[in-house]
Amino acid sequence: MCIESALIEHCSPTLASLKVGSLFCLMTPAGHDLQAQILAANAQLSAKGLTLLLAKQHEDRALCYLYRASQLQSMLRDPDNAAFLRCRGYAEGDEHSSVQMLCDRIRMNDAFPHEVGLFLGYPLGDVIGFIENKGRNCLCCGCWKAYTDACAARKLFARFNKCTEVYRRLYRSGSKTLSQLTVAA
Repeated sequence: MCIESALIEHCSPTLASLKVGSLFCLMTPAGHDLQAQILAANAQLSAKGLTLLLAKQHEDRALCYLYRASQLQSMLRDPDNAAFLRCRGYAEGDEHSSVQMLCDRIRMNDAFPHEVGLFLGYPLGDVIGFIENKGRNCLCCGCWKAYTDACAARKLFARFNKCTEVYRRLYRSGSKTLSQLTVAA
């Protein structure tokens, strides 16, 4: 799968500015120049406030993280989020060092660090609920496991799914390019 198709398939809500960030896995066969594809994608996306990073690579798979810098900064500045992240060793309010630390933690472990939920735009209460319940006993499940407001979560899940359906259809039909589908910050 080319990186543009993967971005449409897995990151449409982030491209549409509905979500802070998205993680997605990409198969990288031998000889595949992923770094060149990431650079090319960033050339299109950075002008619209997005950054695409290689979070982890292992053999023929890569985990990529797409995020919207302005929304990530807002998330990092929120006092409750900042306190939660500070307890986990993150520097307060620094987007670049926070993303770097997250990627380092992803690379060092087989399991995702629980704070990844904030970097993907999940509510803090749901991130804490997931940790406290060890991933069980959620109120509902969609893009994440919701522990606080099932009604709001279901509405967001539906909104994200609809966005992905529309972006997928427009991209596959050739009527819109990745750049045209990416909302500017």
